[in-house]
Amino acid sequence: MKDSTMERRNFLKYATTATVATGLLGRSSPVQAGQRGAKLRKALQIGMLPKSLSDADKFKLAKECGFEGIEGSPMKDLDAARQFGKLAHQAGVPIHSIVYGGWGAPFSDPDPKVIDKGLAGMETALRSAKALGAKTVLLVPAIVNETVGYGDAYKRSQEHIRKLLPLAGQLGVIIAVENVWNKFLLSPLEFARYVDEFESPWLKAYFDIGNVIIYGYSQDWIRTLVTRIVKIHLKDFKRKGYQWTNLLDGDVNWPEVRRALDEIGYDGFITTELRGGDKAYLTDLSKRIDRIIAM
Repeated sequence: MKDSTMERRNFLKYATTATVATGLLGRSSPVQAGQRGAKLRKALQIGMLPKSLSDADKFKLAKECGFEGIEGSPMKDLDAARQFGKLAHQAGVPIHSIVYGGWGAPFSDPDPKVIDKGLAGMETALRSAKALGAKTVLLVPAIVNETVGYGDAYKRSQEHIRKLLPLAGQLGVIIAVENVWNKFLLSPLEFARYVDEFESPWLKAYFDIGNVIIYGYSQDWIRTLVTRIVKIHLKDFKRKGYQWTNLLDGDVNWPEVRRALDEIGYDGFITTELRGGDKAYLTDLSKRIDRIIAM
């Protein structure tokens, strides 16, 4: 009971500090009229490109549709990964990130065998990212369910992710934990605290704009996480009907999101995580992102 009380006090203290800090940041560096603090680069996930095309043609199509980067997947064959990354770079759409995930072997699981599987998978993903030329690996940090409590998920995931930080630093690849529908990290203050407690430049936040719409506001999360954000996923969601939509068709307040990105000076890729399609669909999607960037 004593430990629980102390943890609660520490969290409340952190929450107060984080709230003040983010507020001061917003006031101390306001966006002047006509200034754009963010530098946004359009990207899409490799699985959104037509599967019938060769790798070279996939990259060529992505470039033709107006994208500047690709988010890929781990590859066990590092020589193949280097060639894949080289092709993407030559086409002008470098592999900027890869998605490991973490649903299959979560670091919140009490079973040591599951943890060993997760650690091995992330080690492979980190080495794959290096070979591909990617700067980050997306990780779902934990899963809360009927048998895994929130507190256990928090402690276990941090304990096991810390084991990966030396390798991440050695390779120069950031582990980017994402806010997903895993019943974990349900507030921006908690997400900020979770990242900060690692005290490492190799652990950052991968912020998904659409994932928070059912219980929060994307611009609020951005202004709280600030420079902890290393990558961004673009999605949109309609609360009424509870459904995913195309960009600009849902309830994300894109003008306010755009303003928040300027305020924090985000410099990086914004990657669409939507269904795939043909050239016409991808070109339209690229233009939708252009409209968001221009807001």
